[in-house]
Amino acid sequence: MIKKVLTATALAGMMMAVAGAAQARDQIRIVGSSTVFPFSTTVAETFGKTTGFKTPVVESTGSGGGMKLFCAGVGVEHPDITNASRRIKASEYEKCTKNGVSITEVKIGFDGIVLANSKQSERLTLTKKQIFLALAKQVPVDGKMVDNPYQNWSDIDKSLPNSKIEVLGPPPTSGTRDAFVELAMEGGAKTFESLKALRKSDKKAFKTIAHTIREDGAYVEAGENDNLIIQKLEANPKAVGIFGFSFLDQNADKIQGSIVEGAEPTFENIAAGDYGVSRSLYFYVKKEHVGSVPGIEEFVKAFTSEDAWGDEGYLADKGLIPLPTADREQVKNSARGLTSLSM
Repeated sequence: MIKKVLTATALAGMMMAVAGAAQARDQIRIVGSSTVFPFSTTVAETFGKTTGFKTPVVESTGSGGGMKLFCAGVGVEHPDITNASRRIKASEYEKCTKNGVSITEVKIGFDGIVLANSKQSERLTLTKKQIFLALAKQVPVDGKMVDNPYQNWSDIDKSLPNSKIEVLGPPPTSGTRDAFVELAMEGGAKTFESLKALRKSDKKAFKTIAHTIREDGAYVEAGENDNLIIQKLEANPKAVGIFGFSFLDQNADKIQGSIVEGAEPTFENIAAGDYGVSRSLYFYVKKEHVGSVPGIEEFVKAFTSEDAWGDEGYLADKGLIPLPTADREQVKNSARGLTSLSM
């Protein structure tokens, strides 16, 4: 009997400790996309200054890395929100669900993926076909798939610079990488009749070819820190970097975006849908943490305010391309109502 009482007491103590831990964190923790990072950070800083809540901690882990942390479970050791420069994958949603995490999805706007170089060099004018030929691990030559033989840009087309192909870009965990291979690399691969036919007959084989980037040194994985890529472009004017439009916009005095399929990566072209390498941006809220970690609902409200994400909001000054007005209203209502995502 005494043993049972002690066991019950110990169990009650453990439950109280767990309950106490749930209240132990009084600061929102956000992880995820390096592209969404500057927008999320700006909202977090404004939120900390204008409300009674602490400034949320925002970490740049990449979209894939953020999803992994976010979906790992419920409790203060896990983040409350994750940013993503692509929509959550079905496999990630399943992992979240399996671990007791229910999600509210918030689409915040659009962004373009740019290929940029130093203003000390010639601006590149590229097609998606040329991008694919520059970066794919295997390319079609004389009707056969071979290891990429192109060393210089001019090897692909004489109109391009006679300089070594050196592209600094994100790792596989990055949403920017996911969107780049889908929008630019796949777009380029589809310009070849043989690969277009393969896409119809064997979509998986086509995606493997279109998404696999060369590993011979022409493409350099530069991590999740886009500011570091910009520093490297300044140091090496012949190199090209891949990152979100907002980083181009914030560093327009140092770097220039390549023209792709005849369109410049500008705010207006991305908003109008004329720039063909653009994608939607998101953040995801862990509903189980609402009410346990203070300020989550209020942060969502701050992010979805016209002062922040509106046409004239402060995030547009940071390079975010706002959603159309009607879409913003719909997303705002869903976000503030903490509507559960289902897939």
